[in-house]
Amino acid sequence: MTYHPKSDFINVMMTRGFLADCTDYQGLDEALSNGVVPAYIGFDATAKSLHVGSLIQIMMLRWLQKTGHKPITLMGGGTTKVGDPSFRADERPLLGPEQIDANIAGIKQVFSAYLTYGDAPTDALMINNAEWLDDLNYLDFLRDIGRHFSINRMLSFESVKSRLDREQSLSFLEFNYMILQAYDFLELNRRHGCLLQMGGSDQWGNIVNGIDLTRRVLDQEIYGLTSPLLTTSDGKKMGKSQAGAVWLNPDMCSPYEFWQFWRNTTDADTGRFLKLYTELPLDECDRLGALEGSENNAAKIILANEVTTLLHGAEAAQAAEATAREVFEKGGVGDDLPTLTLSADELGDGMSIVQLIVKSGLAKSGKEAKRLIAENGARMNDAPLTDAGTMVDAAALATPIKLSAGKKRHALVQLG
Repeated sequence: MTYHPKSDFINVMMTRGFLADCTDYQGLDEALSNGVVPAYIGFDATAKSLHVGSLIQIMMLRWLQKTGHKPITLMGGGTTKVGDPSFRADERPLLGPEQIDANIAGIKQVFSAYLTYGDAPTDALMINNAEWLDDLNYLDFLRDIGRHFSINRMLSFESVKSRLDREQSLSFLEFNYMILQAYDFLELNRRHGCLLQMGGSDQWGNIVNGIDLTRRVLDQEIYGLTSPLLTTSDGKKMGKSQAGAVWLNPDMCSPYEFWQFWRNTTDADTGRFLKLYTELPLDECDRLGALEGSENNAAKIILANEVTTLLHGAEAAQAAEATAREVFEKGGVGDDLPTLTLSADELGDGMSIVQLIVKSGLAKSGKEAKRLIAENGARMNDAPLTDAGTMVDAAALATPIKLSAGKKRHALVQLG
């Protein structure tokens, strides 16, 4: 694409790799150049924390604010009751109102690290779509909103089509999700003058629906912009580590584990991730991304420090780096490692090393832990583990033990 944007925001989106598609580059660019543009991204409350997969969206909102516009974080208190079917093979489990509220409270913690909330023109707003969805009258909604939707068109969207093509059931409940999301955009435009919805490229159909609906009902010109769905260079979904999802809330993923996730970035991804997840200048991202061998490891440490500083603060990033250095360079234990604390009752007469490896999160199953030991990938206090039948009792845990899986993943086990 040869479009040269006038606005700082579109320029950042294009040059740093955030942009997959836009409904009207020129129209949006004009709007961004002419004044403060309120823009939103929706986050469904399906867990108590967002994970690294959502960080690209959070960074888009942060850049929006940094370039002089107004971010809106829309919490899906209403839509979570339905569940987004986009590109899923099955229906999401339905959550009750208490669980949804608890999840929203957990998710809110993260946004304040990236965005400034308040009443000034470019201060962020946090809004819950339950405000308007919970009190909808079904018949009024069908008559006023439902009539603008063509079933033929809805069936043509890739997120729905892919499910039907595989002959997987799509409930009427889920089918309504795209209508509700479109209605969110209309309500945010009506209530807050919101001109832009952003999201991952899997949300394209939902975003376009909202633009069409708002044009028809309010005669308003609004825009959509999507980011690429990120995978790592080895094809894995962004946000997952060997131990599972990399959560953004510190009580679900310690700053050290978070730091370590970024430190373990592959060489091929370093430059790209520096552009997306840090605010370092572009030429510096390119320079660091081009480094090879041990120099690339230094670039990954910069990446880990920058990303961890944004979320958890500079002190946490420095502590994580110091712990990593102690663990890897000196073979020490480090204070900040993921820690499994066992009670005397839990330990009983002893616990097998296989169970400990699983409980500490270094393997997902006993089978995986045994394979790790068989392939000489597991160590206890830096000594190779060779016997999957090894038992660990209270005497062995008189001082904490360090378990390792491969060279980069470690955990402490101690008696509480």
